[in-house]
Amino acid sequence: MRLRFLYLLILLATLCTQPLAAQKKEMKEADKYFNSFEYALALDAYKKLMERKEPDVYLLERIADSYRLMNNSKEAEFWYAQAAGFETVAPASIYHYAEAAKRNGNYEKAKELYTSYARRVPEQANMAMEKAASCDSAIFWTSRPLSYEIAVEDKLNSTGVDFSPIQLPNGDMVFSSDRLPTDENKKKERFNWTGNGFVQLYYASMEEDSTWSEPSPLSQEINTDFHNGPASFLPKENTLYFTRTNSVKRSQARVNTDPTSWVNRGDGKGTGNINRHEIFMARRNGTEWVDVKPFKYNKPQEYSVGHPAITPDGKLLYFVSDMPGGKGETDIYYSERQPDGSWGEPINAGDVINTSGRESFPSIGADGKLYFSSDGHVGLGGLDIFRAEGEHGSWTRVQNLMYPLNTSRDDLGIVVDSSGTKGWLSSGRTSESGYDNIYKFREVNVECTLVGQTYEMVDQPGTHIKKRVMVDNVLLQLFEENVGSMVETHSDSTGNFNYKVEAGMQYTIRGSKKGYLTQTILFTPDCRFSIDSLLVEMIMYRDTPNVPIVLENIFYDLDKHDIRPDAAIELDKLVRILKANPTIRIELSSHTDSRQTRKYNQDLSERRAQAAVDYIVSKGIDRKRLVAKGYGETRLRNKCADFVECSEEDHQVNRRTEFKIIGK
Repeated sequence: MRLRFLYLLILLATLCTQPLAAQKKEMKEADKYFNSFEYALALDAYKKLMERKEPDVYLLERIADSYRLMNNSKEAEFWYAQAAGFETVAPASIYHYAEAAKRNGNYEKAKELYTSYARRVPEQANMAMEKAASCDSAIFWTSRPLSYEIAVEDKLNSTGVDFSPIQLPNGDMVFSSDRLPTDENKKKERFNWTGNGFVQLYYASMEEDSTWSEPSPLSQEINTDFHNGPASFLPKENTLYFTRTNSVKRSQARVNTDPTSWVNRGDGKGTGNINRHEIFMARRNGTEWVDVKPFKYNKPQEYSVGHPAITPDGKLLYFVSDMPGGKGETDIYYSERQPDGSWGEPINAGDVINTSGRESFPSIGADGKLYFSSDGHVGLGGLDIFRAEGEHGSWTRVQNLMYPLNTSRDDLGIVVDSSGTKGWLSSGRTSESGYDNIYKFREVNVECTLVGQTYEMVDQPGTHIKKRVMVDNVLLQLFEENVGSMVETHSDSTGNFNYKVEAGMQYTIRGSKKGYLTQTILFTPDCRFSIDSLLVEMIMYRDTPNVPIVLENIFYDLDKHDIRPDAAIELDKLVRILKANPTIRIELSSHTDSRQTRKYNQDLSERRAQAAVDYIVSKGIDRKRLVAKGYGETRLRNKCADFVECSEEDHQVNRRTEFKIIGK
């Protein structure tokens, strides 16, 4: 960084006296490259100008813009920082500076710049402040990494962009890459947007030692001389669905912004054409690809259609388009297979998935979920990978896969196994140039600490308000269900205890002490973070006969006795108590408040008590151990009798479900 600052200072001190007319001619030539989307050539031209003229805000912004459009956020951040030193810097450059800083994980700086942009452009203030807030989320997520092992696939990657892997049924891999071809005759063919080769689809077979063979390009039936990929494969029809780029006249097309994930690129030959994506299908016949056909709804003269993701049953094709009527820059659409085998009209996947930003790179995981990349949902920077549950245009949730599956750079093109815990993805996370590589990932179980407390709830004198009283020296036995092992400990003088546990394992904790009922807790830790501590609370009940114990959170709908799901959770705890203490018999009673008539309250409480007993019996408890009893309003716990004005909180004290031991 310091060397680059010195470079600027030296330029300022050693300016040549090149004629102004020559400088204008060189600037015009550089701008021509830039406006033709040939950013690699434009960058060279702008940097040569830096050697001949004093840097101004326009030149610095053009260099920064070139790096940004080449997806090199590191250099883009540096050059936007230089442009920001000028009072005449464009507000858009401040925004791009913020975006580059966020992509580089410089979240505090990005937050500062988004806030500055909000002040400069009030009509964009809400959006900018949301972006600033997302920096706080990114800082939090990166401080709590999920437990994944991630390794770069060296055999698949190159010095260029390698992305969007898909796995064939035999385990082999097809992916997209803009690496320079090995064919000597084609090595000079470069895409002047990036300076690399054209995107092609490559194939690599998995060796016996689980490494990869040397990748080789698919045949010319798939790969044209221009961009091809990414792709999706339908095993049941042995068919590859893939993206192919078509060059159209700029006057006929709207403009977009990304060379490897979308369009708006020059063709590298100075014609000024804009590229549009199309979807094609090809059937594999042995080692050959045959019957190459276009997707029915390709329309390159007006918009792009690409990034296909076919469902395993072949009935739905998800894809990305910037067709008119979308939610943002690019949206995810789907097309449904018709009875005659044709594809139905594209339908937008809806605003749960799609945002005002870019949604792209959809894939169908082997776990049945839709995965896609977006820069419109809250993320870490650039494109993040998200997971959605549902289908068609009906989605219940969209979840960021968080760090380290996502990073501040672009993350995209994921392959997931049936467990949803391992696979491959592509990312620019370790690239100085912003180029994507393919990574293998798998979720690993982490050890975390279970922190527990044993206590009883005791009425405070003269009230029905309960307080915690810690119970010490409780024998606690931890059973690992899958293995059958047991570990013992005791709660200390303050009722605390702890164990080391692993995520995903099934455990039972049994707590016992003389004078108390034995308690059990069942749980499966979801400690995804290596720093996790899990809190488990065990309420101890005295085994004293004929002393009522209130069951908390047993609620019924008004005038009904049906067991609600939230009440079932509490009754399940009583089931575990009865199973852990097989000799006890209990009375389970229901109580109402004084509102309604006495007869009504009595009948309602009897029905509720019986419904609770019936539920417990359905869970395997012998009915002989249970007595249902309804007391109506005969055992009020406070003054709230008939004709006494009371608050709702006071009436709630009387509405309760209790149990008491009536025999051992």
